[in-house]
Amino acid sequence: MSQNWKWYVYIIECKDSSYYTGLTWKPELRFEQHISGLGGKYTARHGVKKLVYLEEYENLEEARLREKQIQCWTRDKKEKLIKGEWKKL
Repeated sequence: MSQNWKWYVYIIECKDSSYYTGLTWKPELRFEQHISGLGGKYTARHGVKKLVYLEEYENLEEARLREKQIQCWTRDKKEKLIKGEWKKL
Protein backbone atom coordinates (compact mmCIF):
# COMPACT_ATOMS: atom_id res chain seq x y z
CA MET A 1 0.00 0.00 0.00
CA SER A 2 2.72 2.50 0.94
CA GLN A 3 4.40 1.80 -2.41
CA ASN A 4 1.91 4.15 -4.10
CA TRP A 5 2.59 7.01 -1.71
CA LYS A 6 5.03 9.77 -2.38
CA TRP A 7 7.66 10.38 0.28
CA TYR A 8 9.36 13.66 1.04
CA VAL A 9 12.70 14.54 2.57
CA TYR A 10 12.65 18.06 3.96
CA ILE A 11 14.85 20.57 5.71
CA ILE A 12 13.50 23.08 8.23
CA GLU A 13 15.45 26.13 9.30
CA CYS A 14 15.03 26.57 13.03
CA LYS A 15 14.77 29.88 14.90
CA ASP A 16 18.37 29.46 16.08
CA SER A 17 19.46 29.05 12.41
CA SER A 18 20.18 25.33 12.80
CA TYR A 19 18.73 22.84 10.32
CA TYR A 20 16.45 19.87 10.93
CA THR A 21 16.16 17.17 8.26
CA GLY A 22 13.16 14.86 8.27
CA LEU A 23 11.00 12.46 6.26
CA THR A 24 7.23 12.39 5.74
CA TRP A 25 4.47 11.41 3.36
CA LYS A 26 2.37 14.51 4.20
CA PRO A 27 4.67 17.56 4.15
CA GLU A 28 2.01 20.16 4.98
CA LEU A 29 0.74 18.22 8.00
CA ARG A 30 4.25 17.43 9.21
CA PHE A 31 5.31 21.07 8.97
CA GLU A 32 2.25 22.10 10.98
CA GLN A 33 3.19 19.49 13.60
CA HIS A 34 6.69 20.97 13.82
CA ILE A 35 5.30 24.51 14.18
CA SER A 36 2.94 23.41 16.95
CA GLY A 37 5.78 21.74 18.87
CA LEU A 38 4.53 18.20 18.19
CA GLY A 39 6.86 17.43 15.29
CA GLY A 40 9.82 16.23 17.29
CA LYS A 41 12.04 17.05 20.22
CA TYR A 42 14.62 18.91 18.13
CA THR A 43 12.23 21.38 16.49
CA ALA A 44 10.27 21.78 19.74
CA ARG A 45 13.51 22.79 21.46
CA HIS A 46 14.98 24.94 18.67
CA GLY A 47 11.77 26.44 17.24
CA VAL A 48 10.70 26.53 13.60
CA LYS A 49 11.48 29.41 11.30
CA LYS A 50 10.59 28.02 7.85
CA LEU A 51 10.64 25.06 5.50
CA VAL A 52 13.66 25.61 3.26
CA TYR A 53 13.96 22.42 1.19
CA LEU A 54 11.82 19.53 -0.09
CA GLU A 55 12.62 16.48 -2.26
CA GLU A 56 10.03 13.98 -3.51
CA TYR A 57 10.52 10.21 -3.74
CA GLU A 58 8.40 7.32 -4.98
CA ASN A 59 10.19 4.82 -2.74
CA LEU A 60 10.33 4.94 1.06
CA GLU A 61 13.72 3.23 1.29
CA GLU A 62 15.30 5.76 -1.11
CA ALA A 63 13.81 8.60 0.91
CA ARG A 64 15.13 7.12 4.18
CA LEU A 65 18.62 6.77 2.73
CA ARG A 66 18.54 10.36 1.47
CA GLU A 67 17.32 11.66 4.83
CA LYS A 68 20.21 9.92 6.61
CA GLN A 69 22.69 11.16 4.00
CA ILE A 70 21.64 14.80 4.40
CA GLN A 71 21.60 14.51 8.21
CA CYS A 72 25.30 13.61 8.12
CA TRP A 73 26.24 16.56 5.92
CA THR A 74 27.96 19.70 7.15
CA ARG A 75 26.01 22.92 7.48
CA ASP A 76 27.82 24.31 4.43
CA LYS A 77 26.82 21.35 2.26
CA LYS A 78 23.18 21.60 3.43
CA GLU A 79 23.15 25.31 2.58
CA LYS A 80 24.47 24.56 -0.91
CA LEU A 81 21.69 22.01 -1.37
CA ILE A 82 19.08 24.52 -0.18
CA LYS A 83 20.43 27.17 -2.58
CA GLY A 84 20.40 24.71 -5.49
CA GLU A 85 24.18 24.57 -5.74
CA TRP A 86 24.34 20.87 -4.82
CA LYS A 87 22.38 18.30 -6.83
CA LYS A 88 21.02 14.90 -5.82
CA LEU A 89 23.74 12.26 -5.74
